[in-house]
Amino acid sequence: MRVTRLFAAVSLGLASTFALAADADKAIRDSLHSIQPDMPIEAIAESPMDGVYQVQLKGGRQLYASADGQFVIQGYMFQFKDGQASNLTEQAQNRSVEKTIEAVPENEMVIFAPKNPKTHITVFTDTDCGYCQKLHSEVAELNRLGVEVRYMAFPRQGMGSHGANTLTSVWCAKDPQAAMNKAKAREEVPAASCENPVAKQYELGQLIGVQGTPAIILADGQIIPGYQPAPQLAELALRAQ
Repeated sequence: MRVTRLFAAVSLGLASTFALAADADKAIRDSLHSIQPDMPIEAIAESPMDGVYQVQLKGGRQLYASADGQFVIQGYMFQFKDGQASNLTEQAQNRSVEKTIEAVPENEMVIFAPKNPKTHITVFTDTDCGYCQKLHSEVAELNRLGVEVRYMAFPRQGMGSHGANTLTSVWCAKDPQAAMNKAKAREEVPAASCENPVAKQYELGQLIGVQGTPAIILADGQIIPGYQPAPQLAELALRAQ
């Protein structure tokens, strides 16, 4: 009898917890959608801080909200433990970005790889970008250090720009690697068209927060904004593996 009563009490408690979570989910979604109807909410769950919910947006960005949806916070959440501070928001963002990037098929990227890569980086690039060209001049060195370089398209001036047209020609070339080398050397790439992922990758970059090029994504999802010399970049990439 006691076991039956205990089971009933536990079941009632779980039901109440699920109901509260469902109510919080709805309240938070309603509040956020009242601000931005198309806000790309991926998941809402309790955060490590009591009474605060974590809202994960598509692409990795995070928000925090009260259970009733009346308060929303945009910023970093840190956890202090044993004298160390951990950036929980950044960790969650990195995991989401890593998952998003790893879902992109490799055959939709232009890849420069050594025989036995130790790790990889994914670079959102624009062929008209000076620092992108500088980074590309060091791809051979990155390969020598064991880093595979995976390119994705990010025409900074938008679709229809010179950069977007060049990137399309690169992706549609018979030899995309050779075409990328030409584009990064400021040589004219023969115009080509085909079904290609340039627009889709441009949208994906915006979704995860890319604002300029080159934007370098390490294997663990960490975003490095801007050019880094090959030795420093390889060190960061190997550490993130």
